[in-house]
Formats: sequence, structure tokens, C-alpha cells
Amino acid sequence: MTQTASDDGLDPLRAEIAACRICRDAPLRGVENRLPHEPRPVAVISTKARILIAGQAPGLRVHESGLPFDDASGDRLRQWLQVDRPTFYDRDRFTIVPMGFCFPGYDAKGSDLPPRRECAPAWRQRTLAAMPQIELVLAVGGYAQAWHMKDIRRENMTETVRAWRDSLSMPGGPAVLPLPHPSWRNSGWIKRNMWFEEELLPELRARIKMLAF
Repeated sequence: MTQTASDDGLDPLRAEIAACRICRDAPLRGVENRLPHEPRPVAVISTKARILIAGQAPGLRVHESGLPFDDASGDRLRQWLQVDRPTFYDRDRFTIVPMGFCFPGYDAKGSDLPPRRECAPAWRQRTLAAMPQIELVLAVGGYAQAWHMKDIRRENMTETVRAWRDSLSMPGGPAVLPLPHPSWRNSGWIKRNMWFEEELLPELRARIKMLAF
């Protein structure tokens, strides 16, 4: 089952998210900092999936397709999870709620800008509250880790991910597993931190198998 119409009670929220234009029409830092293109919010919410993938923000390819992680980073993330595309896009198995729902554009160097500041304050608590069944949050990248790991986030992304055992045992909510961004630019980081593939990925895959199948 992929993203289809449903009777799970979340369609009104999905419609509100799809219609959101605050980053264009009511930007936090004035109209000169509004989103320079038409917003296209991308998020997958569910009342059944027990795993939440909390990413950063859509890139241009995802903005064009409307499908989250529909790019090379998504290919790598699916490799990490050991799931195929139909499984990944089955919203009974995975929810996908980035910190920013819309492609933020590029900076002067051609890199993706950070998630828009308007998005998380407006939507995150409400969206998460609509999915109380979530048991595992995959916090992908520094922005998601800053939100979901406020009390135990370390001084940088490497140390935060290295402390993954601590985040899995946090009380008072779903377990949180921090991951680096699956961009192929991080291939060097993965080679330098062999513990990621040797120790963290087996734990990740075991939890995916337990919660998504």
C-alpha cells in the first residue's frame, strides 16, 4: 500500500499541509525573505506506521516529484534500512515528516538552504500529536536531531550519532535513533566512522524489521 486516499481521519490535516503557504505569504523575516518559488509541501503522515523518518527538507528533485526521498539520498537511506521502494513508501510502515515541508531553494554556492524557519513551529507538534503510535524516530541530520534530541544532543553531528545508544533509551517518548544525512557527500564520513556501518546499522535494521514488518 502506498500513499492513497484513506479513512484514517488524517485527510483534513494532509489537506491543510498541502495548502500551506506561510513561507511565501507570511515569512518570519519579512517579505524579502519569502520562499522564492511556489511551495509544495511534502510529508507522509499515518495512524498505523510505527516509524517516523524525520529528515531535513525536500531537495529540488523531491519538490518536482512530490515524493519524499525520491533521489540518490533516498536510495542510500533505503539501503541503510534494507527496504525496497514499495515498502518505503507504504504509509502503513513509515511516516516521513521533514523539519521543513518545502524545498527551501539554494544558497549562493548552489547548496540547499536550511529548512524554512516557519515550518516546524507551525506544524511539527500538531503533526506528531496526530501520530501517537510512533515508536521509533529516525532523526536524519542535524536539524532533526536538534528538535528530537534537545536534551542529549552532543556538540556536533558525529558525536550525536556516536551516542546513538543513549538516544535509544531516552524516557518519555518514542526511541530516537540519530543518523547522518544519507547524501553521497557523506561517503567520506562513513569511511572515517566505521562504527556506523558495523554497530549502528545492524541495530537500525533489527528495529526496522521488528516495527515495519
